[in-house]
Amino acid sequence: MMPFGGIAARLQRDRLRAEGVGEHNNAIKYLNQDYEALKQECIESGVLFRDPQFPAGPTALGFKELGPYSSKTRGVEWKRPSELVDDPQFIVGGATRTDICQGALGDCWLLAAIGSLTLNEELLHRVVPHGQSFQEDYAGIFHFQIWQFGEWVDVVVDDLLPTKDGELLFVHSAECTEFWSALLEKAYAKLNGCYESLSGGSTTEGFEDFTGGVAEMYDLKRAPHNMGHIIRKALERGSLLGCSIDITSAFDMEAVTFKKLVKGHAYSVTAFKDVNYRGQQEQLIRIRNPWGQVEWTGAWSDGSSEWDNIDPSDREELQLKMEDGEFWMSFRDFMREFSRLEICNLTPDALTKDELSRWHTQVFEGTWRRGSTAGGCRNNPATFWINPQFKIKLLEEDDDPGDDEVACSFLVALMQKHRRRERRVGGDMHTIGFAVYEVPEEAQGSQNVHLKKDFFLRNQSRARSETFINLREVSNQIRLPPGEYIVVPSTFEPHKEADFILRVFTEKQSDTAELDEEISADLADEEEITEDDIEDGFKSMFQQLAGEDMEISVFELKTILNRVIARHKDLKTDGFSLDSCRNMVNLMDKDGSARLGLVEFQILWNKIRSWLTIFRQYDLDKSGTMSSYEMRMALESAGFKLNNKLHQVVVARYADAETGVDFDNFVCCLVKLETMFRFFHSMDPDGTGTAVMNLAEWLLLTMCG
Repeated sequence: MMPFGGIAARLQRDRLRAEGVGEHNNAIKYLNQDYEALKQECIESGVLFRDPQFPAGPTALGFKELGPYSSKTRGVEWKRPSELVDDPQFIVGGATRTDICQGALGDCWLLAAIGSLTLNEELLHRVVPHGQSFQEDYAGIFHFQIWQFGEWVDVVVDDLLPTKDGELLFVHSAECTEFWSALLEKAYAKLNGCYESLSGGSTTEGFEDFTGGVAEMYDLKRAPHNMGHIIRKALERGSLLGCSIDITSAFDMEAVTFKKLVKGHAYSVTAFKDVNYRGQQEQLIRIRNPWGQVEWTGAWSDGSSEWDNIDPSDREELQLKMEDGEFWMSFRDFMREFSRLEICNLTPDALTKDELSRWHTQVFEGTWRRGSTAGGCRNNPATFWINPQFKIKLLEEDDDPGDDEVACSFLVALMQKHRRRERRVGGDMHTIGFAVYEVPEEAQGSQNVHLKKDFFLRNQSRARSETFINLREVSNQIRLPPGEYIVVPSTFEPHKEADFILRVFTEKQSDTAELDEEISADLADEEEITEDDIEDGFKSMFQQLAGEDMEISVFELKTILNRVIARHKDLKTDGFSLDSCRNMVNLMDKDGSARLGLVEFQILWNKIRSWLTIFRQYDLDKSGTMSSYEMRMALESAGFKLNNKLHQVVVARYADAETGVDFDNFVCCLVKLETMFRFFHSMDPDGTGTAVMNLAEWLLLTMCG
């Protein structure tokens, strides 16, 4: 069963979000660590901060390549900057791209994103707060603000850094006395569990975590005709850009080409300029290698002859420096040599328009849980429909559609959460994607009800993610006519568990909502029968079962039900437990005797027979058990409509390891639901949807349940 603490934590998080906690100006204190309070404690005590939540040691480094038995971590010492240099500085002369040089960790993707971040001082200081120093009020503690899955979090770190042979093991500054980039990398490692969790990734991941923006990826071999314009506009608006060269095999990883470009390596794009070259305009693009060295040696590289044929003032303006990891190349060469471009924008529509306007943004949290909401892709028609569903109502077409077609632009970005942390226990990114369906005209404007299997069997998708891919996020811009659409995010295979966020950006105002059932129960009025209404045969059976006192105890009920169910060879069951029978007695016991009389037992018997009919109806393969998604339909047939979160709780409580539900667990679930609904209705006689209860009533409900 889902732990009560987990449910309470989720409710608390929802309440905090409603109060604006998690916005940049009100960031969540990661692991409840308050930077100002911890710093003040250290200053008053005169003891430098040591982070108990991310202690300097082997577990902070990694679990495999950087694990405790790896040769790479042998001889690692954790030192403070003051132990490495005489006069450590946080930032020297402003943060620049040359402050970020890669060390012994494969996180060039992250460093390329940090390098791009330095081009926009306002964005940089959202991540690297002002006022941090190794001189004034130094206490060995620093903090950074990082966007994580829809929320900004404030991450505290101590300044103990891993070193080997007296030098920083990971990222370092070309200015050896400067440490902001190394401390930012440590904060990011803490957020993801350890340094090794940062190995390998997409630059877009870093882009988004430093901006809260949305990223798009371009295949440069199939690039739009105005790619140069898109890059220029993105840079002008402070967007972050990264590029890379695809590899064709593992042997290509970080292989250096004839002209000194590195395959499978993340670069950042830092400038785009036009120069007058031999009487013609030449488009140049500036690229940075996070290594701080190894540069392009082709046309327009450092020291190449092309620089002799442009105006000296242009040459001075372009700040050509030798072997600093940054280089210029012609845009033509860039398009030929590089495979992929990643752009992250706070306002994605700025990529294609001259005027600056903002998308209308909606963010939804969701979960894929085995047996309840993890249905896999469209290749799995039996389960695809159980995935979370989100409805977009596009009300107005674009102002400038660009062709004769009337269309609405929107961007869907699906991001899986916390997968880097799972690497330590063998997990990694799932393969994810989404599909978009048009709501049929006859169903438009109707209630936001979770669509069932038949809808997806009858309807084709109108759009979908370009591919299912094992990246943290997949996103696509989509143009469709005004109307109502359903977005279904999923993993490629069913039964893969993860949390995700779905962000929907629409150019014009739109209505967006999660499709989910409104929780309700169609409870029949309590049967009003007397002993005279009961057949003689049933009375006779009851007398034999109940004995002289003519009442059935919990223990007797367990014996009776298990004898009856054993006769039904088509049902697979472990039998009813004492707890199950107690719940049944609690539901039916009207006189508080903790036993069932004749009439109470007759009503219970009628319910069980009715539920048996439903169970057999939805045991579609006649296996004697129901799958958890068959159970979802069976519960609705029995009168109970539950939302996705409740279905997750039901599956966790009543399904077995293979997400199957046998008859006794099905009955127990229905008894529990009816008991809870009837209790709630008794506390809410006017049907307001809100019940007020005191502690004693709450305990009575939960203890009896």
